[in-house]
Amino acid sequence: MGTGKRGLITVAVTVVCAVAVLAAPGTAFAAPTPSPSPSASASAAPTPVSNEELEAVRAQLEKLYHEASVATDEYNAAEEAAEKQSAEIVELAKKIVKGKEKLAELKERAGAAAAAQYRSGGLPDEAHLMLSDNPQHFLDNTRRVLQGQRATKGLLAELTRTQQDLEQYAKDASAQWRKLEAGRKAKAAAQKKIEKQIKAAEKLESQLEKEERERLAELEAAAARKAQTAWLDSGILEDLRTKASEQGRKAVAYATDQLGKPYEWGAEGPKSYDCSGLTSQAWASAGRPIPRTSQEQWKRLEHIAVEDMRPGDLIIYNADASHVAMYVGDGAIIHAPRPGRTVTVAGAGSMRILGVVRPDA
Repeated sequence: MGTGKRGLITVAVTVVCAVAVLAAPGTAFAAPTPSPSPSASASAAPTPVSNEELEAVRAQLEKLYHEASVATDEYNAAEEAAEKQSAEIVELAKKIVKGKEKLAELKERAGAAAAAQYRSGGLPDEAHLMLSDNPQHFLDNTRRVLQGQRATKGLLAELTRTQQDLEQYAKDASAQWRKLEAGRKAKAAAQKKIEKQIKAAEKLESQLEKEERERLAELEAAAARKAQTAWLDSGILEDLRTKASEQGRKAVAYATDQLGKPYEWGAEGPKSYDCSGLTSQAWASAGRPIPRTSQEQWKRLEHIAVEDMRPGDLIIYNADASHVAMYVGDGAIIHAPRPGRTVTVAGAGSMRILGVVRPDA
């Protein structure tokens, strides 16, 4: 560790936690402690960073990236809702255009019917009978008039219904616009939250020397191996012999082809992915569209016992369903882990499993 950075790691962890406090209004702060003089700094001996301090950094990074992952799901959900609402607004606009055209046509027909009635003179039926040279012709005309009256009533009823439909379409469109605007605000708030958490994590990592970052990576790998070993030692895979479905094989092949591509929050490929962007696109390529976010995948797809999972199934992680990966067999997954990482293979039990879902159940 560099000279003059005594206690840097402990301070760095608390600095990240202070980000939210600094943003709070009305917060008072004491004057900063004077920096040591150059001579004092030069004479200070380097202090090695203990594993306990690096473990604290690892835990804080995990927390920050988890919060970013939750916010990413919020962002993706808002984006998906906005796309749906925009499509509904377009359909309503089409209905309004057709409704106006139909209304104009009905009004024209109603006007023609009114004009025809006016031209008949409005005489009572008895007068028409007395003035008629052919009583049978009069009776035939009377039947046609009655039919015309019924048709006119039907025309007016249809005109009323069309006007009511147009009013409802307009109300629905206004409601969708309001939802769309609310969704935009939610999306912007989620984006701000994501960027804040990632920036804090990057700042924390930037305080580490190269050797410390390497040791941190080793600690992360060791923690993952420990969790995976415990998961395998539980005997969870002893009787697991299920084979992938045809669509499952296609989804796994797609995910495999993305190995090495960078994680990017909100991304759905083809150059980068977030966790649920990878799984949703993999299954879309297999001809089975699924929800965009890990939380919706957990809510809406059929749940499968871990003991019954097969390649292509999705493993949902964390109590809040904030991460998802694709099971590819032999206790392994393919997933897009977090910012700064790439799509990779990992142990299925290296993270906290919430459950398993099957897109093609």
